[in-house]
Amino acid sequence: MWEVEPYGFDFRYLSADLAAVGKKMKNTQSLKKSKEFRDVYTNGRSYANKYLVMYILRNELDLNRLGISVSKKVGNSVTRNLVTRLIRESYRLSEGNFKKGIDIVIIGRINAKEAAFKDIKSAVEHLGKLQGVFEEIKRK
Repeated sequence: MWEVEPYGFDFRYLSADLAAVGKKMKNTQSLKKSKEFRDVYTNGRSYANKYLVMYILRNELDLNRLGISVSKKVGNSVTRNLVTRLIRESYRLSEGNFKKGIDIVIIGRINAKEAAFKDIKSAVEHLGKLQGVFEEIKRK
């Protein structure tokens, strides 16, 4: 018989979906410093759609670097963090389709707070195609 752990959590209810927890982006690091963001803003190309703005700049590395920015105009911290997580997960799932060696800054717009995950994922892929850095992988 299963027992409840000392912290009150019953592990019987763990689902197989939790296998994805802890999966990291394989070929991508984060942009963290404001100078790195500034370089992408000033020297990169930008395209926008209803939910996001994407800046792209080539780097000299064999990997991509991703920066995400969501301003206070979008909402409170809970809303901004939700939008940030949706953007990061959308990129992570389609990371293999992006060319290597680019810095990417994605800015969440106000409309992104009402968007569903599929809308954000489609917006990331759409902007990647406009930038010429997203290649659709043909499946058999």
